[in-house]
Amino acid sequence: MPELRKDPIIKRWVIIATERSKRPNDFKKQQDQKTESVFCPFDYGNEHTTPPEIMAFRPANTEKDSPGWWVRVVSNKFPALDPNLKPEKFGHGMYDVMRGFGAHEVIIETPEHDTSMALMPEKQVQEVIWAYLERFKALENDPRIRYVLIFKNHGKEAGASLQHPHSQLIATPIIPKRVVEELEGARDYFGFKERCVFCDIVNQELLEGTRLVEENDDFVAFEPFAARFPFETWILPKKHQYNFGDIDEKEVESFASMLKRVLYRIYKALDNPPYNFMLHSGFSGIEGKNYYHWHLEIVPRLTRVAGFEWGSGFYINPVPPEHAAKYLREVSIEEE
Repeated sequence: MPELRKDPIIKRWVIIATERSKRPNDFKKQQDQKTESVFCPFDYGNEHTTPPEIMAFRPANTEKDSPGWWVRVVSNKFPALDPNLKPEKFGHGMYDVMRGFGAHEVIIETPEHDTSMALMPEKQVQEVIWAYLERFKALENDPRIRYVLIFKNHGKEAGASLQHPHSQLIATPIIPKRVVEELEGARDYFGFKERCVFCDIVNQELLEGTRLVEENDDFVAFEPFAARFPFETWILPKKHQYNFGDIDEKEVESFASMLKRVLYRIYKALDNPPYNFMLHSGFSGIEGKNYYHWHLEIVPRLTRVAGFEWGSGFYINPVPPEHAAKYLREVSIEEE
């Protein structure tokens, strides 16, 4: 029978629609069809066609905006926000407005065009994480920036306009509403129980095991109890850690290993589906070190949000997270 489940962090309810339950094979037909691209500005040798490098991992004897790199970061050619504007606020009658200040950057994850993070060598995924960290910390030091969101759109249905493996970050002068909701929910839980809600979730999932996908020494991956979407998967540090920018070299290696393995499971189980992932973190100047916990949310784009979801705020998930976790655990991990 269907269930209503409550998210313990932001107190949102979801419907686990067991009567509409689907098997993983039912979703495979919705994957993107691979198309040949005539020209890709992210390809090796096309460095002159992108905005100038913000940073790159390359040998010291190679020139900026030239071949030789293995990870590049550039400004988005069509940015949502502009770092050259001033973050000024003003009124428009009863409405509040702010200049479109911020940063919008693209992390080009590899010189290889026809691959994905799920198939990259683990060492290359580590390099991508190091690029995330470098840009996260640099922007966190800008007093005008209140938040940095790192995210990835994989596949056309997930919003990717280019096939070449890349992720993005957007830095904003305000804290995103979704992060505020998580912060407030975590603060309320801490005020009641004097414990971090994310730490309690990690402990519960490790104890129960039915929604667990994978774990290593430092991280755990699981299907949330009140998952909004089929095969929604979260990755969290096992120990309490507020800020993504605080992870050390060992944790970078563990996180890269976990992320690659989870994405590979999703790739194999669902035949390379479109997905988004979003990294939510604490940030300097934001309260919450005792009760907030950085994490990565992976959302395969297998169902569509329709009128009921938009009108009610409920999500309808046709795959119980326990079933999704079992299916992902059964995927054989091949050594790359």
